[in-house]
Amino acid sequence: MKSRLMSSCCVNHKLIREKDKALLASQTYFSEDEVEALFELFRKLSSSLVDDGLISKEEFQLGLFGNSRKQTLLANRLFQLFDSKRDGAIDFQEFVRALSVFHPKAAQTEKAAFSFQLYDIWETGFIQRKEVKELFLALLDESDLILTDETVEAIVDKTFNEADSKGDGKIDEEEWEHFTTQYPSLLQSVTLPYLLDVRTVYPSFTTV
Repeated sequence: MKSRLMSSCCVNHKLIREKDKALLASQTYFSEDEVEALFELFRKLSSSLVDDGLISKEEFQLGLFGNSRKQTLLANRLFQLFDSKRDGAIDFQEFVRALSVFHPKAAQTEKAAFSFQLYDIWETGFIQRKEVKELFLALLDESDLILTDETVEAIVDKTFNEADSKGDGKIDEEEWEHFTTQYPSLLQSVTLPYLLDVRTVYPSFTTV
């Protein structure tokens, strides 16, 4: 972590290297110019609390909800998925690769895989009913919609029972991908339209 922090601090105060732009552009749905634009956004987020060239969990929550102290299941899960190295911070490469999934041009299979990981809270390789309910409540908490407990249970039951096509009490990734093809609206939250023109408009995380 220390060596990573030192290298990130150096990168943070320079323009992104050409070879890094080319590499990230080849691995994502962004062009080299868009990668450079994302670097400016990354610098802004990574210096919002501490200027160290890395996005901390608090800085991520600040960018996501405008509140660095707000602890939510949704924020925690998204941070964990962005922080692919699992070292407690998001570097620029992780940031761009994770955002690429949210690009409107990203394949539906990629978006389905990301949303599956989001719902797989306990990281067992399966989604259980309790996980569906917990994340649904977390998403509901971020909206202005108010539902009764009975309505929530009915929605969770319908979602889980339809997705669990094998009827074994859990949803595997294949079942989830098939379910999202039937209900593509489930993947709307994994698309940020702003990413189509990231050079002029920074993406808004509030649509997640």
